Amino acid sequence: MLKKILAVLVMLYAAVAMAAVDVNKASEAELDGVKGIGPVTSKLILSERKKSEFKSWEDFIARVKGVGDAKATQLSAEGLTVNGSLYKATAAKKEDKQADAAKSAAAAAAKPAAAAAPAASAAKPAASAKK
Repeated sequence: MLKKILAVLVMLYAAVAMAAVDVNKASEAELDGVKGIGPVTSKLILSERKKSEFKSWEDFIARVKGVGDAKATQLSAEGLTVNGSLYKATAAKKEDKQADAAKSAAAAAAKPAAAAAPAASAAKPAASAKK
């Protein structure tokens, strides 16, 4: 009987540990309990939260030094929420990354053509010199 009670308590503890931690309501200890948040970051979060609550993930990222898209994604996966919502990278950021990738590909494609053009123009004076 005692083993069953202990097993139930362990399962309840595990369920509580996996529960979401809202950045606007969590204590320092609760923030420290989120994998990826250490004592320095939790103090920074609490300091920023004293100024005003975090309105969104974008607000959180802008105000907490050291937190970007990748870190926000990781913290969200570990159970951190802002006003009850998990972090989702915005579509605009994804479009910006796709546009940057397209520009890089276009620049890479233009380099061989630009390198071939000077070689062709250098060959023309040599041909006219033979006349």
